[in-house]
Amino acid sequence: MTAPTATSQDLGRALAAAEAAVALLPASSPLSTATPTQDTSEITLEGQVIRARFAGAAQGEILVMVAQDLVDALGDTPLGSLDVTQAVRPAIEAAAGTLGPVVVDPGNVTDTADALASLVAEGGVLVPLTDGTDVRGVVGLLVKVDAAAAVNPATPSTPSASSTQDPSAAAPRTGLDLLHDVEMEVTAELGRTRMSVRELLSLNPGNVVELDRAAGAPADLLVNGRLIARGEVVVIDENFGIRITEIISPSEQRS
Repeated sequence: MTAPTATSQDLGRALAAAEAAVALLPASSPLSTATPTQDTSEITLEGQVIRARFAGAAQGEILVMVAQDLVDALGDTPLGSLDVTQAVRPAIEAAAGTLGPVVVDPGNVTDTADALASLVAEGGVLVPLTDGTDVRGVVGLLVKVDAAAAVNPATPSTPSASSTQDPSAAAPRTGLDLLHDVEMEVTAELGRTRMSVRELLSLNPGNVVELDRAAGAPADLLVNGRLIARGEVVVIDENFGIRITEIISPSEQRS
């Protein structure tokens, strides 16, 4: 079966996503975007692919492929083996964020050849990332549903008799309705500090790490790293919990 041919909009979106991701992608040398393609034979890079779904202003999938040298480096650090998925998470979120407000799932490592081929087979676009000579990474984008286009199509069609009689029956899910069933990571944070790698490596059982929070101060509640509320720590059936004392408004979140 022939893969759907990408439109100029598909190519532009993929390139914008790759340009947003490239600055946050760990690499041994600075990378830049090359010409978007749907030809998987152009990708000869050895490495791993992390693929994640997103939903919100648009729905679809995004993938990031990194070179094997980065995978090897993450697997053998002084702090132990680090998760490649977490290492490229900021790049994935930046790429998906070019489509508007979206929520990205945690993502997972998948078979490289299958991931590239299946994305293109559904109409996705691949953007090679090069160091000026060789391909050192790939960003792939597949937009399955464009919520904005569904709500405001360029050429509205005349409603049929059935839709006129019952307009609510075919009403599309828009805005927050698209996100109601999306699970998000919620984190309670007692405080933070900054330490050098030397200090981290010198930690031993019994050492005390001082945080930037006074005793008795409220803990922060974060969703995907964004502060949404504060509260006091409580104990519920031998488990810790947070009693909400303050909700952070969107304007305060942006400040």
